[in-house]
Amino acid sequence: MIFETHQLPTTLVPYIEAVFHLKDFMPDHSIERVVPTGHVFMIFELDGFTRHTFDNETLKPNGTYQNAWISGTHKNYISISAHEMSEMLVVQFKPFGAYPFLQTALEKIAGKVILAQELLGDEIIGLREELLTQETSTGKFQKIESWLLDKFDLDKIPPPALTEFYEELQKAPAANYPLIVENYPNTQKHLIDQFKKYVGLTPKSAQRILRFNEILQKVHKKEMISWAQIAYQCGFTDQSYFIKEFKLFSGFNPEEFIDQNFNQEKDPNFFPLDRRG
Repeated sequence: MIFETHQLPTTLVPYIEAVFHLKDFMPDHSIERVVPTGHVFMIFELDGFTRHTFDNETLKPNGTYQNAWISGTHKNYISISAHEMSEMLVVQFKPFGAYPFLQTALEKIAGKVILAQELLGDEIIGLREELLTQETSTGKFQKIESWLLDKFDLDKIPPPALTEFYEELQKAPAANYPLIVENYPNTQKHLIDQFKKYVGLTPKSAQRILRFNEILQKVHKKEMISWAQIAYQCGFTDQSYFIKEFKLFSGFNPEEFIDQNFNQEKDPNFFPLDRRG
């Protein structure tokens, strides 16, 4: 399998987490669960396969995607298809990073997966065609980088107070959330409105997602796990609330999660639902 990542130019680094190209991916499952991370993704299929999203309960298809699509920020897990011999190019925006490129309030696509053409028009299909003409990952990266630089609108970058607030959310204990909000230089309503515009979530939702992903990192690849200790380290004073939050974001309670060996997966945010063998 080919898995290549792109070294971004300095201009794009504050706004884009990663750009990567994968080819000949051979999963041992056809449906996988994706837990929320607070990021927006833009995905180009380069293999001609039709992708699906699925109802989380019935696992029946509820969405069909081809060519290019955008996944907004999600508050809950989603179920998506995985294909053998697949090839994709993915742009993962940083929290607050997508707005200067997509140039639409992110609350409009929050909780959704949409065809990129709906937001960006036919030019995105033209970009995909250009990506297909490039035989190497390097060539594809050059095309997508050029497009991103062209789309980038410096007038639409998030205000410093907002990015500073998010940085505090990332590093401060969950118990400090009220104090971080209190130190924000504008009103709480202004903070919520700005978060919805630039992130697609409320600040409280973002904080809960950050905490859940901290939990996933703490259990990733661990052989011995004390859920009580992890709950305490992540600021939960109520064990039942910890279990409720874990299931809300992953679809599993902590014991089910470990029984399925999901903490041993290579990627801590993707979990196979119908693994073969």
